[in-house]
Amino acid sequence: MRNATTAASVLALALTACQEAPAPTAEDELRPVRVMVVADGSENRSRSFSGISQSTQESRMSFRVSGTVIEMPVQVGDRLQEGELIARLNPSTYELTVQQSEATLAQALANERNAEANYSRVKELYENTNASLNDLDSARAGAESARAQVRSAEKSLEIAELNRSYTELEAASDCTVASVAVELNENVNSGTTVATVNCGSGIEVSSSVPESLIAGLELGMAGKVQFDAVPGRSFEAQITELGLAAASSSATFPVVVGVNGTDGRVKPGMAAEVTFEFRSGQSPDTHLVPAAALINDERGTFLYLARPTADGRATIERRPVTAGELTAGGVEILTGLNPGDQVVTAGVSVIRESQLVLLPGA
Repeated sequence: MRNATTAASVLALALTACQEAPAPTAEDELRPVRVMVVADGSENRSRSFSGISQSTQESRMSFRVSGTVIEMPVQVGDRLQEGELIARLNPSTYELTVQQSEATLAQALANERNAEANYSRVKELYENTNASLNDLDSARAGAESARAQVRSAEKSLEIAELNRSYTELEAASDCTVASVAVELNENVNSGTTVATVNCGSGIEVSSSVPESLIAGLELGMAGKVQFDAVPGRSFEAQITELGLAAASSSATFPVVVGVNGTDGRVKPGMAAEVTFEFRSGQSPDTHLVPAAALINDERGTFLYLARPTADGRATIERRPVTAGELTAGGVEILTGLNPGDQVVTAGVSVIRESQLVLLPGA
């Protein structure tokens, strides 16, 4: 019995010895990390904003008077010469007003002649002591009142004629019809947009810039514009309009840039991307890192840096730093970083100092 037990023990030991060594644990495997390379804090930063192109001379044409549209000879895309008709309202009511004003003026002129004749007669009688001073003053006042009524009637006629002329809407200069907003027989009020026209060949892009960046822009500042419809081409631009107040619906400021050197492919209404180089307000020793990369423990505030070794590997280094303000671009690091340092930005909670890790692309 004892020999059988001993044999079984020896067999078990032999089987154990023949088994493979245990597989390495997860702690022995290299963990990949994501890093960012620290840039020079004094370098400019590029930011891009979406926008819409428009003509530098875009006009929304409207009547100065209300009425019914009886003529609309233009269509979208038509090229107009200066003075060419865009639309016409029914002038009947305004023609009647002109006729009424003409009749009022004729009556005022007749009253003026009568008042002047009466004044002359009373004045002659007064000189011959056949009329009193009160009669003379009354006749003089009547003549002056008649002259004033004539002037008033003349102005009323001018206004009536102007309103009649306003029933025709004409192009103020050579331009192109961008859109038409009304139809024939439609009633429109004064100031209602009838058509939008683009005059001139210049193109500008309207965009919006958040409040955190608007202070970095100024009139005349250069930028670049790219259009989706013109791939691979970048156009030089300058800021021509800079909003001083934020839009009511968002905390953004309107910015308009004039685009240089556009060709026939760039048209109003196209989607665009405007890029500006923002001058950094930081000192060369100040850098920005993602807030998620910053760690605090009982030893203080620090970052994990990846020190490359070989074959895409790196050793983790703990770097004490001094943090500044939290900005839209990240946390300011006032001291402790140098340009070229590789800061670990993802996975900081699962790595430790002196650990060997894999760099991106390894």
